[in-house]
Amino acid sequence: QVQLVESGGGLVQTGGSLRLSCAASGSTFRINVMGWYRQAPGKQRQLVATITSNGITNYAGSVKGRFTISRDKTTVYLQMNSLKPEDTAVYYCNVDASRDYVAYDYWGQGTQVTVSS
Repeated sequence: QVQLVESGGGLVQTGGSLRLSCAASGSTFRINVMGWYRQAPGKQRQLVATITSNGITNYAGSVKGRFTISRDKTTVYLQMNSLKPEDTAVYYCNVDASRDYVAYDYWGQGTQVTVSS
């Protein structure tokens, strides 16, 4: 089992910044792709950004140039700059892990990000 602990959400004004963190525990697992998704009220969960174990990143078009994803071996970060009200959502950490050639998918509990206009 991989446990994910998220932190860093909160309330910020338009144009402000926040940094999200997600720490993964579970030493017997290999952590592969780590990422962030978000879900706004009444909408489906959508990709924000992902990063592979080799550091290859992928961003949603709506956040490209404003958000930066980074990671170390077990923690993934999301630096969010120039925040807009439409970035308001619950942000979820996601980890693709493996052990003994079996793949597993884990989600964090979510952290609220609210951007006021």
